[in-house]
Amino acid sequence: MPLEPVIDVRALTKSFGAVAAVDRISFAVAPGTTVGLLGGNGAGKTTTIAMLLGLLTPDSGSIRLLGHDIGTDRFRALARLNFSSPYVELPHRLSVRENLTVFAQLYGVRRPAGRIAELARDLQFENLLDRRTGILSAGQKTRVSLAKALINSPELLLLDEPTASLDPDTADWVRSYLETLRADHGVTILLASHNMAEVERLCDSILMMRDGRIVDRGSAQELVTRYGRDDLEGVFLAIARRDAVAAS
Repeated sequence: MPLEPVIDVRALTKSFGAVAAVDRISFAVAPGTTVGLLGGNGAGKTTTIAMLLGLLTPDSGSIRLLGHDIGTDRFRALARLNFSSPYVELPHRLSVRENLTVFAQLYGVRRPAGRIAELARDLQFENLLDRRTGILSAGQKTRVSLAKALINSPELLLLDEPTASLDPDTADWVRSYLETLRADHGVTILLASHNMAEVERLCDSILMMRDGRIVDRGSAQELVTRYGRDDLEGVFLAIARRDAVAAS
């Protein structure tokens, strides 16, 4: 018997005035997989993630996360997932330890001090725990943001541009950590990214968005072959610029 999808989205729609930011999209994400959500600016990725997190209410359609209907049973699902984005800042005046303690309490984490110590060791920021978050470098903030996203040992992780603004070495470290996390703990990941090499490395399958719609989907290799391009960046540009259709 097939396992129930961790994410099950059906005919999801969200408009802002006359603009359809998300236009009747449907997709499913299987347990333990990493799925890329790609598209140019304004394609609908951020709006989609915001609806998955319950930050925006859809105009129509349905969302089931981890077997729970977000419309009627949101909090039971949210307790089992988490989110990370470099564009969402943690309070600057609090120390790293203080920030993580707040989130541990919000999620009802047992023995929060031990969990924070474990994450600091795994993500290699033990020496930063008592520094104010606002003075950290971009790479250090990314590690702390990941720790925040992992504080409740989530089964589902939503990531928005997890390696944006990082140097190549730090970005590679983060990607390796995500690979290990999925391999060791079976975490399901939905990844929004503009870094095509990152998507090719991490994602089992990809959803391509444009103008609020999913216009194509498949593995990186399937999309590259379908569009007759050399790599996923070529596919992305073809779809974003509307200058090509899938090869027959």
